Amino acid sequence: MTQIIETLADISDRYDALFVDLWGCVHNGITAFPEAVKALQDYRARGGIVVLVTNSPKPRKGVGEQLASFGVPADAYDTISTSGDSARSAMYQGAVGQKVHFMGEWARDEGFFEPLNVLDNPLDIEIVPLEEAEGIVCCGPNDTMADPEVNRPAFLYAKQKGMKLLCANPDIIVDRGEVREWCAGALAKLYTEMGGESLYFGKPHPPIYDLARRRLAEVTNARNLADIPVTKILAIGDGIHTDIAGAMGEDIDALFITGGLAAAETKTDRQPDPDALDAYIAKEARHPQYSIGFLR
Repeated sequence: MTQIIETLADISDRYDALFVDLWGCVHNGITAFPEAVKALQDYRARGGIVVLVTNSPKPRKGVGEQLASFGVPADAYDTISTSGDSARSAMYQGAVGQKVHFMGEWARDEGFFEPLNVLDNPLDIEIVPLEEAEGIVCCGPNDTMADPEVNRPAFLYAKQKGMKLLCANPDIIVDRGEVREWCAGALAKLYTEMGGESLYFGKPHPPIYDLARRRLAEVTNARNLADIPVTKILAIGDGIHTDIAGAMGEDIDALFITGGLAAAETKTDRQPDPDALDAYIAKEARHPQYSIGFLR
């Protein structure tokens, strides 16, 4: 059973660092949630460290720029760990070959292919048509409203050629304001169901948590602080299959934001309905230590 709390401050003194999801928790893809921003600012003012852990395919710099455009101020967080950075590292080390077919919207996703200077001898990636590719780099659908099934013919060809699909964002869906959109994870899921091999680097998979811990260590080292043990980290997110499942897999305590993707299932207005919430987490077999309607 999960404990429904009223505010982050009810439990925040138990933790030295937060791993905080963005979409559905801090913003809605259009604008920031003021109460969430204030909660993170207050937590940092008390000495806590905030690591934003997002399945965005963008590099850290791109996410920071996007946050500023949404109205999330820089004093609401300390650093950012993105699925995009984890996946980029794998791509430049040859996870899906040198010649790759790109899936996504170039104007939105071109930052994924920025040089990654932290690696020794990164691969010189070449973007090519599917017929010439060794593998696929999927940052998202070309059309976020289109049924992922439209990709079945291309995926059948890729599977027959033995291509691996690098998924830069494991999220299946996301709500941009009031509009629900498909993400790269939906395409990777389809490819896997068809018998292809998809590679994941964001939540709930380990690579992004390894990156988050390394970026947390950068902050603590800069402040001459001791390393923060996993028992002193709290993960916050609205994705039961990403944020909460990932936290459970890493033995990190979790705060479930019920007013995001699962608002209907948990009957969340300001707070979730306790019976609906218990039924939902039992059905999904995910058990966060805490739950709250919205981050505040």
